[in-house]
Amino acid sequence: QTYAPKLILLDISDISCIRDVAKEILSCYGCVDILINNASMKVKGAVQSISLELDKKIMDANYFGPITLTKAILPNMISRRTGQIVLINSIQGKIGIPFRAAYAASKHAAVGFFDCLRAEMEEFDISVSTVNPTFICSYHRQPAPGNWEASIWK
Repeated sequence: QTYAPKLILLDISDISCIRDVAKEILSCYGCVDILINNASMKVKGAVQSISLELDKKIMDANYFGPITLTKAILPNMISRRTGQIVLINSIQGKIGIPFRAAYAASKHAAVGFFDCLRAEMEEFDISVSTVNPTFICSYHRQPAPGNWEASIWK
């Protein structure tokens, strides 16, 4: 069956709206065959110069966002005993480099979660993959003085 495309906007760092978006997708199409978690945020800076608030925003976007969306879609996949979940992560989920502590920590956490999920989903014939590419070009805005949000890479 062919479905008309539907654009659904989602800020993956806004955890409060993810479940509603997943419900909307499932009510529109009935199921998700392949879920590709590809959104990400990163920031560059020394540990002591990055606020805890920004650390949490990075963790929301790179860890809690993908797992919240995955958990919302997962029951449908389990009931159908089919599906594929992909996490596009980063090599920094395997190794840390200076000035990327918040980003690397969030990516390490995501790898740990999806590795465990892979083992748990085997009995349901659901495939879980993580892809850890090396450095890629991202969109970046130059920050205005005193505006930490503008220093985020998306």
